[in-house]
Amino acid sequence: MEPQQFNYRRPENDRSKNLTILCKTDRLSADVQLVKEGGENKLHSHTVSDGFFMVLEGAVKFYGEGDVVLAELAAREGIVIPHGFKYWFESSGPEPLEILHVAAQDPSIMDVRVGPSRAQPSVG
Repeated sequence: MEPQQFNYRRPENDRSKNLTILCKTDRLSADVQLVKEGGENKLHSHTVSDGFFMVLEGAVKFYGEGDVVLAELAAREGIVIPHGFKYWFESSGPEPLEILHVAAQDPSIMDVRVGPSRAQPSVG
């Protein structure tokens, strides 16, 4: 496998949620999610991948089962969600949420998202 160079440009459209894939290897993937009003996701978990989230712009609330608040984050703050942990998040500020998501997993085990499907990715 060779190094991957990438760049990110904020999508300019009216969708409530955009997912821009930055890079992907067999062990790691990175994307930026742009979440506007109505773009929150549903309670779900990942069977194998651990997720790292860091707010680039805006604000976010992460919730666990029973809508228990796990974290309220602003720019340059983040959270790590271990595999198997059920969570969901929503934009919680007046401006759109731009959040970096990095996932790591054991390449010998297929990761499965348990819960509703998510937005279709766009290539960055």
